[in-house]
This record gives sequence, structure tokens and C-alpha cells, in this order.
Amino acid sequence: MDALCQVLDLDRADSEIVAYALDALCNVMSPDTFDEEEHPTAYQGSKSSLGEQFTEIFMKQPDNIGLVLGFLEEYEFQVRWPALKLLTSLIHNRPRDLQEIILVSPMGVSKLMDLLGDNREVIRNDALILLTHLTKGNANIQKIVAFENAFDRLFDVIADEGYADGGIVAEDCLVIVHNLLKNNTSNQNFFKEGSYIQRLSPMFALPSNTEEIGWSSQKVTNILSSLQVVRMLVMPGNPAQVTSSCQRTIRNSGILEALCGILMASGVPVEVLTETINAVAEVIRGNPSNQEYFLTVMAPCKPPRPALVVLLLSMVNEKQPLELRCSVLYCFQCYLYKNEVGQAQLVQTLLPSSAEVGTGTTGHLLVSGLLSGHMLSTWLSAVALSHALVENPAQKEQLLRVALATAPGANPVSLLHQCCTMLEQSNKVQSKVGILMLLAMWLSHCPLAVRELLSTPSSIPYLTAQVGASEHQEHEELLQGLCAFLIGICVTFNDDSVPSYTRENLCQLISKRVGQDMFLDKLGEVSKHELYSKAHKHPQLQASSQEQLLLDHEFCKLFKALEGMVIKAVTPKEAGMHNGGTELTLTATESSLLLQYKELIRSQDYQLQEMHQKLQQYESERQAYQAHVEELNATISQLRDQTRLLSAAANTGVTNSLSSDIEHLSIAPQEDTIRSAEVETELDRLRKDQEDLLVLLADQDAKLNTYKDRLRQYGEKVESDEETDIQNGGEC
Repeated sequence: MDALCQVLDLDRADSEIVAYALDALCNVMSPDTFDEEEHPTAYQGSKSSLGEQFTEIFMKQPDNIGLVLGFLEEYEFQVRWPALKLLTSLIHNRPRDLQEIILVSPMGVSKLMDLLGDNREVIRNDALILLTHLTKGNANIQKIVAFENAFDRLFDVIADEGYADGGIVAEDCLVIVHNLLKNNTSNQNFFKEGSYIQRLSPMFALPSNTEEIGWSSQKVTNILSSLQVVRMLVMPGNPAQVTSSCQRTIRNSGILEALCGILMASGVPVEVLTETINAVAEVIRGNPSNQEYFLTVMAPCKPPRPALVVLLLSMVNEKQPLELRCSVLYCFQCYLYKNEVGQAQLVQTLLPSSAEVGTGTTGHLLVSGLLSGHMLSTWLSAVALSHALVENPAQKEQLLRVALATAPGANPVSLLHQCCTMLEQSNKVQSKVGILMLLAMWLSHCPLAVRELLSTPSSIPYLTAQVGASEHQEHEELLQGLCAFLIGICVTFNDDSVPSYTRENLCQLISKRVGQDMFLDKLGEVSKHELYSKAHKHPQLQASSQEQLLLDHEFCKLFKALEGMVIKAVTPKEAGMHNGGTELTLTATESSLLLQYKELIRSQDYQLQEMHQKLQQYESERQAYQAHVEELNATISQLRDQTRLLSAAANTGVTNSLSSDIEHLSIAPQEDTIRSAEVETELDRLRKDQEDLLVLLADQDAKLNTYKDRLRQYGEKVESDEETDIQNGGEC
């Protein structure tokens, strides 16, 4: 190896011998398995391959990498291509080390980027493979590559390849774009501000008749890669400002509309449909405008139905694939996220007075899935319904009004009562967990819901029996912990309106039937569960099997927020139950006050927005009135000047006429008499004109005073007529 490196250093002018040396090094450091390694003898004790061992030796001298990078500047194919292949082998064997060396090499990244402009496809394609490995997990290299005009070059290649119909080269380009954006806020901003989101649009432009599309495996892969790029810009872990800005751009560029078109198209492969649903979910998550648009999307069926309803039909259908059903739940959760209007509309479809009550509404589908008896459908529906109650006390109270007819001719029962009945009668852990999470979300911060549960005769005995029972089946410890959490919520948010289950009585019941230590141990089992940290980390459900669907992200957030309050509520101080009762009262009061303050803040924020809009409207009106007043002032000034001139002219004309008449009176009496129907007529005309001008002037003064009064109402300082006259006199 030393001899080969010496050839690269000393004989660089001889392209032929350099090519042989580079080829030899490529063979030595190839990541492929050698024949000798398939039947190991001397290398039996080594964990790494021969290629990795030789790579480590070669890279101990960083100057060797500099030599190879230098040969990338040679245009001769026999030199540039083996140099590129050698770097690809090196980064495959020692990615982190090569990244660090290239990062400090002068113009190292620039030399690699120049290869994308090579008109020989084999070099360009191998350069894409090298960049794919180089841009993984290194933010500094990602930034340098992005600012080396990588996005423009990559999208040019994608366009040349035919976008979604392109081959594996288009896929490589999309993978590099994905790498450059992953966990890199700087590149995400650069991508958005550089209008590169718009260049993604052609990837989702499908013909109107999707059934005739040839969904080749490469086309599916290309669209999936494009969807992952979109999701990388709006994923929940990104900074909120970046996410919201990218969501607006995706909507304005038509990508959201195209994705919704794919959702409602027929013949779309299930993997594409699933990932499209996930992408739409994150594009609309927390964005009111996009959520409102998504609600208006209709499925092309007769009669037309909202896309949201069609998706929920797939979610509660047991025949649909698990991944698809989970993606629909995620999309529905994202639609309801920070969407109080959407939450209210969902609950409204379940109320008796609603005109939308029927089999084709979102609320009806969720309740049907909840009562279906199918384990997964019950869990999915319970979780979806719970998201209509997240941070929304008003809808928790509204949902208490929902009544269900469980059998023909039977009296309707409340939805909460039916949930308690299902909880007691079900023998499936997944269904029970879903219902318990729904009840916990429902009862938290809602004393009326707590009162409803406590009024159900068998609810508290069942919950305490579950907490104190011995474990018999898988995930039983999680189920017991959730029951303990629900009892704790009943203590924390209890308004003592049910005499048999006041806060003090519940605490005594816990102490006698279960024991405080055991109760707290069972409560702690929830956060210790293996699926808790996974669900708490990301809003999207990540499950490879149905059994892994137990805990929901929003419920985990609720549990983390309330666990301390529950522990404090059920463990009074040793000084006596009176002090403990006082603490519990304060806890419930504080919770109630917190909800009131949240509602007050929301109301004030809404009022502030309205006042701001009105202020802008008043400001525009004020400016218009001010301009009109200035125009009227100018008109009045002109009219006054004209009036003065006309008055002076009239007076002068009458005087001259009278003097002339007197002079000619003795000479021509008859003529002078005639000249005097003329003077009178002229004088009358002038007087009439003056009167018309005075009337016009008075009208203008009245309008001016009216506008001045309106300006004073808006708080503007307006000078009086006397002050205006004084100023005009001073100017004259």
C-alpha cells in the first residue's frame, strides 16, 4: 500500500500508472467480501473485513485522502472514475472518519459537487452515490453541500430523469435532498426560501385516470422518497416557525391539493397511500388554514362524501391493513390538533339537536367503531374520540349530553355510562386500555364528567378491584396503572357533589382497599412501560404489529402533566385529614382557575384580533376622511376667492354703469333709460350668481363640519373655523 500511495504522490503526471494504482487500491479496500473471508483462516479472530482493515491503514495518513481528492480534478475518465470509486469504498468502510477529513480538506466538498456537472453519466451517478453516504448525519457537510448549489443541481437531474417516472438516479437525488434536510433547520429554511418546495410539485402530478398508471416498483419508490422529503419539512420535531412557514408554502404551491388528489384516487398502491396520508397529516397539523381546506376535500363518489369520512371508514374497517389504519388515525389526530372548531364540529355530530346526526358523520363512525366489539377498532376509535377533548373543557361537557340507544325500545344511556359498561364487560386488554385513556382525557379538568362517572354505581368498585387484583395476563400491570390513574383523576377533580364519593371518602377507600403504597406503585407502572417512552416521543403511531398499539402520544403527555397532582391528591399530610382536605381543595380550585384563565386568555386573544382589525379599518377610514377634508378645504378656499372676485367685479361694474348713466342722462334720456333694463338685469344676474355661490359655500361648510365631527370621534385633533380663519388671514 505504501508503494501505491508513493505512485500517487510522485507519478501523478503519468495518468496511466495513476489509474492502475487507483484501481489496485479500489480492489484492496472494496467493501465486498473476499474469497479468503468466506473461508477464514488467518483472519478468523478479526471482526472487521479485510477492506475495513486496509481502509483504516490507508486513512491513518490524511494526506492520502488529499491525493485522491486531487485526482477528481482530472478530466480523464481513467483517472477520475477510479478515484471516485475509491472514495466510495472508503466512505462505505469508515464513514465518520472520511467525513471529518473531507470537511477540513481545502475545497474538498466543492470538488465532489463539480462531479455532478460531468456529462458522463457513470461518473455523475457514482458521485450521487458518494454524496448519499457523505451527507448522512453530518450537519456541517450538509450545510456546505446545500450552499454549493446542490438543490438546483439535484432537481435538474430529477427533471432530466422524468420526475416520478425516472429511474434509480432520481431516487438517489431525492435521498440526498432528504439527507440535507434531516434535522437541519438551516437547510430547511434555505430550501423554503430558495423556492425548492415548488420544484417538488411535478413529483405528485398524476394523470386524472390513476387506474391506467403503471405503478412500477421504481415509480413507487420515487414517490415515497418525495413524500419523505415533504414530511422532513413539516415533521413535528422541527421548530414551530419553520414548520408553519413550510406548511403555508406547501399549500400555496399546490402540493397539498395534489396529495389530497392521491388520497381520493383509485388504484394507488397501499404503501403510497399510507405514506401520502402521513404526509397530509403533518402538512395540516396545527395549521388552521390547511385544516379548513382538508375538511372541504370531497371523495369522487355518488353522492360525494368528505374525504375525512372516507378515511375514517377505512380506519374502522377490520379488513384494511394495519399500517393504513394507523396512518388514518394519525391524520385525524393532526386534523384535530389545536383545532377547536374541528373538535366542536365532531362533538356536534353526536348531539341530539344536531342536524348532521346520521350514519355518514365522523362522530357516528367513531362511536360505531367504539361499540363494534373488534379490539383494534375499539382502541382506534377511543383514541380518535379522545383527541376531540384535548385541552377543550367545553367539548368535554358537551360530550356528556351524548346519549346512545343500546337496544331497540331500551332507554338511552349516556356515552360515558356506556364506556364504563364496556370497560367492565370487555376481556381484551387493548380495548380496555383505549377506553381508559378516553375516560382519563374526558374526566381531567372536568368536574361534571367526574360527577357522571362517580354516579355510575359499579365504576369505582370495578376500578379499585382492578388496581388491587393480581396479574394474570400480558400488559396487566399497565391496565392496573391506568385504573389507578383514573381513580386519581376522580380525586383530583372532584367537586364533592356525590356524597358517597367525596375526595375524602375516595382517599379512605384507596387506603383501605388497596393501600397507598400499592396504589402509587401501580400508578408508576404506566411510565415504566416499554411503550410509554416510545409513544411519548413522537405523535405518530409506530407499530409493526397490532399488539404494540396500547398508548397514545397525547395521553402520555396528559399522564406526565397530571401524575404529580394525582400523587399529591391521594397522599394527604400526616398532620390530619383536615390539612390534607385543604390541600386537595386548593388543588381542584387551582385546576379550575387554570381552565378559567385559559378560556379568558382565548377570549381576550380573539377580542384583541377583532379590535386590531377594527382599528385598521378605522385608520383607513380616517385617512380617507382626512384626504376628503383637505380636498374640501381647498375647494372652499377657491370658492371664497371666486366670491371675492365676483363681488368686487359686481360692485365695480355697477358703479361704472351708474356713472356712465348720469353723464349721458342729460344728453339722451331715452337711451339712458334703456341702458338703466340692462344695468338692472346685469345686477340681478350678478346677485343671483353670488347667492348661488353662497348657497354652495354654505353646503360645503356643512359637509366640512360633518367630517370634522367624525374626525373628532376618532380622536383626531381638528382646528375650529375661527382658528382656520385666523391662519388664513395671517397667511394673506
